[in-house]
Amino acid sequence: MKKNLLALSVAALIASGCRTVTSVVDITPVSAFDVERFVGTWYELARFDHSFEKGADHAQAHYSVNPDSTITFVNRAKYNGVAREVKGKVRLTKTPGLMRVSFFGPFYSDYRVLFIDKTYSHALIGSGSSDYLWVLCRSQKPDLTILAKIMSEAKRRGYDVSSLIWVNQD
Repeated sequence: MKKNLLALSVAALIASGCRTVTSVVDITPVSAFDVERFVGTWYELARFDHSFEKGADHAQAHYSVNPDSTITFVNRAKYNGVAREVKGKVRLTKTPGLMRVSFFGPFYSDYRVLFIDKTYSHALIGSGSSDYLWVLCRSQKPDLTILAKIMSEAKRRGYDVSSLIWVNQD
């Protein structure tokens, strides 16, 4: 009896340890990407919660190619009704859909285009980890059919879309 109880206890410990394994999120960027079509204004429809955008609404980003072929961006949002603007740089990589963005000098982070529709009007953006996710659109009123495709793609990749914060764009 004691041996059976011990075996059951060990089995329960092993099983509980197995349940703590997290699922893997697919952060592979799109295989074809045209940065010239990507530049312009994007409205942030949804995002995972994180400290540097806490409380932001009316969020948008504008990407532009400069005369020297560098790419810059300006993020604009309202925090408790007060408009703020943050500027940064983009570095392209040899991998399509993988860019590196910098808000602060020499420090760059992955910016991965995980989905972009044919018209370059809707996009799903991730990072080098599963901690960040953004849903972007060229307009404040998205095409709901394409938005459903984006949500499906995020789920397929392993993201928990129930954790998205929907951004006020009114």
